[in-house]
Amino acid sequence: MSAGIVILLVAIGLVVILAIYILGLYNTLVRTNERVDEAWSDITVQLKYRADLIPNLVETVKGYAKHETAAIKEVSEARAKMMGAKSVKSTAEADQSLTGALSRLMAISEAYPELKANENFKQLMSQLGDTEDKIQAARRFYNAGVKEINAKIKMFPANILFHRFKTREYYEVAESEKAKIEKAPEVSF
Repeated sequence: MSAGIVILLVAIGLVVILAIYILGLYNTLVRTNERVDEAWSDITVQLKYRADLIPNLVETVKGYAKHETAAIKEVSEARAKMMGAKSVKSTAEADQSLTGALSRLMAISEAYPELKANENFKQLMSQLGDTEDKIQAARRFYNAGVKEINAKIKMFPANILFHRFKTREYYEVAESEKAKIEKAPEVSF
């Protein structure tokens, strides 16, 4: 075999290897991007389920705490804001608002022992707690996927070859909540 043919075969081999590498990189980006979309879908499904529980919870609380209209209205408004959220950021903000409104509603329930003893209320609270756990897990899974896709998009050679893929937004705690988290809790005895 002549040297020219060997060089040609090596060049063809390198081009084939490079093409396989680029194809594999592209497919990895597509697969990771789809995983992030799936994780976001999981979050929205759980948020929708929680939003569907809220009217029943509100009606149950209304039956016992008729004069607590401000808290009930706040929950209803926060639920509407959640249902209208379109972006990751607006969803996270609406989620924080709804979580705060729900915690105020739960605080009100403490003042009504007969409400706390109501089986329907207990069941709704159990479902709500389970849903909150699922939402937290879905958020962690989503953020892990975002971290993975963002890193792959920013790394060479994907950052040069594949401009179709855009970095994704993390599901983050609102700035107002970050301040509360970063402040050490005060404990007094």
